[in-house]
Amino acid sequence: MDKVISKKSLVNVLGVVYAHTKTSDGGDLYLTRFAEPYEKHFEIENWHEKNWFDEHKVRLKGTSSVYRVPTKEVNGKSLDLVVKNCRVGEDVPLDTHTLQEFCDAEFNSPWEEFSLVTEMRENYYGPKEMRVNTQRPMAIYVPPEMMQLWQSGRSREKINRIRAKHPGIDLDILKQYKLIYEWIKGNNLIEIFEHIDLDHTELISHLKKINYKAIGDLNKKGYLVADMKPEHIIISEAETRLIEEINRAENIDATGKQVERLYQLLHEGKYSVIDYELLSRTPEHEEEVKSTRRHSYLDDQKNRFVPTPLPAHLSYQEIFGVPYIFGRAESTGGSLWVVGKNAHLFDYFLPERWRKTPSIKLSYIKEVFYTITKDNIHLVWKTSRVGEMPNGEDNESCDSKICQSGINSPFEEFAISLALNQLGIPSVYVRAIYMTGSKKIEASTDLRKYESHKNILDTEGNPILQETHNYITIRGWYNGPDQWVAEHSDALYTPVDLSRAPYRGIIDEAQCQTLLDKAKERLKNAGYDGSLLKTNDLLLAVNDDGEIMKNNSGEPEVIICNFELIWKVKD
Repeated sequence: MDKVISKKSLVNVLGVVYAHTKTSDGGDLYLTRFAEPYEKHFEIENWHEKNWFDEHKVRLKGTSSVYRVPTKEVNGKSLDLVVKNCRVGEDVPLDTHTLQEFCDAEFNSPWEEFSLVTEMRENYYGPKEMRVNTQRPMAIYVPPEMMQLWQSGRSREKINRIRAKHPGIDLDILKQYKLIYEWIKGNNLIEIFEHIDLDHTELISHLKKINYKAIGDLNKKGYLVADMKPEHIIISEAETRLIEEINRAENIDATGKQVERLYQLLHEGKYSVIDYELLSRTPEHEEEVKSTRRHSYLDDQKNRFVPTPLPAHLSYQEIFGVPYIFGRAESTGGSLWVVGKNAHLFDYFLPERWRKTPSIKLSYIKEVFYTITKDNIHLVWKTSRVGEMPNGEDNESCDSKICQSGINSPFEEFAISLALNQLGIPSVYVRAIYMTGSKKIEASTDLRKYESHKNILDTEGNPILQETHNYITIRGWYNGPDQWVAEHSDALYTPVDLSRAPYRGIIDEAQCQTLLDKAKERLKNAGYDGSLLKTNDLLLAVNDDGEIMKNNSGEPEVIICNFELIWKVKD
């Protein structure tokens, strides 16, 4: 196979910076800072070439596919690696006790796993004098091949359940991710106790005590592992030799001294923890991180149009007058446009932060969902209907205006939203547009938007609107003006769909119709056709006392939340 010459680029995923290259087999390789000095060792032919890998791999004990494999020598040096297949999306095979304690445990994605391990190594949380030692995360390799579902081992039921809740969202169930760690020279607890003369009862007692000790240390540092086992606790090779040598000394209680030395090592923190696929933060640590990130997010969102320095993996782009920070969603192969000029906002909208968090469907007809992201940010995401012709479910198919103009693209929707806010017509805050990495199944029936957008390219030279992909629009959960929300941590407003406001006794039916008519009239006066707006396209903002947010005239403030059927009237 001819070697692919690929340019290296830097990408940042969940706070971890990777050097990304295409591999000689057409896959993708992401090297961390630990692996970059050994870049040639990670070229596919130096560790994953089939004959070499099959001949040199050693399968490690456990329920997943984990191998120890050396690289070929490069400049006289070989690296010992641990290569494991990521099990994201698979069912977690836990014992009864663990299942009861961690019933919601799910395998980390490769990006989440590396992010958590890196965070733990940086030692920011918990007692500074304590440190949890880990393997060094080296690289993530994504082979080019797509698996069959039966090969992936991932739960069809789970995947179908997520698909039903999140239509149009990439799940990457047929992609394989290989996580590569540095091998730690040493032995796990089970192997060490093979050299200590204990009966079965004593052995089990010591293993439980040490396991609980490691769990306690992790907790103090703000982390937990759903399937912590003695096999995951590693004592260094040098210390293992010393414990073994105690057995050869004369006139001492060898077994007692060996156990004593082992406990001393644990007390001094001279051990490492491995296996991080079920690693997570403790609830207290998670809440602190979420709170910090939410406050940072609100400040950054308030200043979203203030330019910040751009990291190498992001670029600035303006589309229909709207500024965006553009970049790749490496976990899915998709693309992401985040509104504004503040690069700090980009990570908050990566699909792994919101696509699988619990959500509530907000519409019986359209795919609109409310969720709280992993950063404790309240968002609403919707599958764009661009390229579709209405199917008559909402009496839209008979309207000549839709047939004439078509459903707006996500980029047109965002341009309209920002323009309306600038004109003083309250609209929900649009945040980001995500193009899925996987191809969509259903064919588009209205190609006009793809044609009109074909010459608008992203900064990588691709059309921003592609018929073969789904698009997700992400907007804020309206709880007040951005500036006001950033300065208030409580007593925020709650959005209420105008169509549901009469049923909740907030307004009556006559007021509801009046507010809808006034919203259409304001749009018309501003040069926009909003004649197809319905009450479920508008929001009221209500506080905890049931009071409606009012405008300067003392009337209920009506916020527009759907822009797919609003058109700028041509002069």
